[in-house]
Amino acid sequence: MILTVTLNAALDVTYRVPRLDPHGTHRVRSTTERPGGKGLNVARVLAALGYATAVTGFVGGDTGRAVRALLDAERGHHRSLRDELVTVEGGTRRTLAVVDETTGDTTQFNEAGPEISAQEWEAFRDAYRRLLGEAEAVALCGSLPPGLPVGAYAGLVREARAAEVPVFLDTSGEPLRRGLAARPDLVKPNLAELAEITGSTDPVGAARDARRRGARAVAASLGADGMVLVTEDGTRRARPPRRLDGNPTGAGDSAVAGLLIGVVRGRGWREALVEAVALSTATVVAEAAGEFVGEVYREALGGVEVWEGE
Repeated sequence: MILTVTLNAALDVTYRVPRLDPHGTHRVRSTTERPGGKGLNVARVLAALGYATAVTGFVGGDTGRAVRALLDAERGHHRSLRDELVTVEGGTRRTLAVVDETTGDTTQFNEAGPEISAQEWEAFRDAYRRLLGEAEAVALCGSLPPGLPVGAYAGLVREARAAEVPVFLDTSGEPLRRGLAARPDLVKPNLAELAEITGSTDPVGAARDARRRGARAVAASLGADGMVLVTEDGTRRARPPRRLDGNPTGAGDSAVAGLLIGVVRGRGWREALVEAVALSTATVVAEAAGEFVGEVYREALGGVEVWEGE
């Protein structure tokens, strides 16, 4: 089983409008609601590929119940997806994405999330320790809800390492900085997140700096240009066979799913990198985060270009 952790889960609401006009009134063409948060997106991609996956984190209130109901509905298609979310008193946040159908651009609005009490945090950690006993790998993903210590992910990384479970970290800012020092097996920031903690805008130099701070490997998303991966045995870059227009929201989460697959299957870093770039490419043309277009994924797997060195 692969475990994904989404401490700040969400109900993702997507509006599609003919054109986004600031200060204007809009007629929404379509509305979709899906379970959201980075770890939930990762889990849905893994489950669609047939990997046994458990999701944990916090949910609460009417929005949390909606998230769980949508997850339960998805299990009708993906039996390998397991709900291990922990209920809290506060209400789960919503995220609103407005897609401009003329330009393809997306405008995002993210709520903060519920306030987590010390007792709720301890209840989650008890559940997390139990799930680590079953996990082949764990991914810690996304922002921290209010009330949690900034070093929350660092503590979860240490617990996974103590249980000898490979642990990936995909977050940003101070939680990422603290998490690096706990020595995760891999971190996956984008370029802006990497620059924030290292002060460098050079992707290879910044990834190497982040690795020196504690991570075994650093995979940095380069958007349409693919990904750079720095590990103990060198630097690799990969890019998709062609550029595709679409919505990049969730592409980084699909990349994490691909890297997890590489670890669970015992593949080398090169193969894991190809899987990550292929899945992220196939997500750009999908309707929403946590989904991918199978035909594009299969095509990309055979066409991802990888080269070593800077």
